[in-house]
Amino acid sequence: MNLGTLLSEGRNPATRQLDTLSTLEMVTLLNQQDATVAGAVQQTLPQVALAVEAAAAALSAGGRLIYMGAGTSGRLGVLDASECPPTFGVPHGVVVGLIAGGPGALLTAVEGAEDDPALGEADLRDLALSARDLVVGLAASGRTPYVIGGLRYARACGCQTVAISCNPDAPIAREAGIAISPLVGPEALTGSTRLKSGTAQKLVLNMISTGAMVKIGKVFENLMVDMKATNIKLRDRAGRMVVEATGCAPTAASAALAACDNEVKTAILMVLADLDADTARARLAQHRGFLRQALEG
Repeated sequence: MNLGTLLSEGRNPATRQLDTLSTLEMVTLLNQQDATVAGAVQQTLPQVALAVEAAAAALSAGGRLIYMGAGTSGRLGVLDASECPPTFGVPHGVVVGLIAGGPGALLTAVEGAEDDPALGEADLRDLALSARDLVVGLAASGRTPYVIGGLRYARACGCQTVAISCNPDAPIAREAGIAISPLVGPEALTGSTRLKSGTAQKLVLNMISTGAMVKIGKVFENLMVDMKATNIKLRDRAGRMVVEATGCAPTAASAALAACDNEVKTAILMVLADLDADTARARLAQHRGFLRQALEG
């Protein structure tokens, strides 16, 4: 596939005078282009839903959610993975972000790393890939060899696979069981896929990780009740979540949190079911961490 023929590499007729505009005109035009991204993502929601279900199934089976990509796509995967432990209380290593060229590529481009499909396979081998894992390949172009190599290896290992790209009928889409292709069109700055394509990928990743965590019991109502309260801001948020979920006074929320080592989910169950910390933890374990079920049972 010739890179120059890709939708994401085309010239955008609406922005050909970008370098002649006033600053306000320029940022207005960039904003107008960004406003089209959500609509493009909306067209892919049935496929996103399948990816959410696949991620939840993998995590429920003791597998991992593994993102892999190069450049901007790789950095977005690493970002989403790195935010899951503090947000949802999952152990490090459950959601994994791989970037072509290794961790150093997060800050500095590693030339040529994305061009070798064997490196994608090698990175997954180093993780001791299991058939229980879900592998999500990210490439705005849809043709990155590193990602193609990884997806092929994942399928050979029996993994469910997802491809996220911003071009129609992309090679990575043909390598995956689930293909998500938000077609955002040519970038405002020709070929700079950190713009609309990057935003589309970020929106999709937000839905996959958040949706999967909802489905495995990490969310109650719309509260991230497995959040780790590891600093002053998060401890304050933990208290407010307990108050919001239970209607109790802030002092009661603080007391419950203090009794259970700041475990928000446990504190909510303690208050609503009038339980001590150990009993609340045991009931949550009985219901696989689902707070709503623990309250009903």
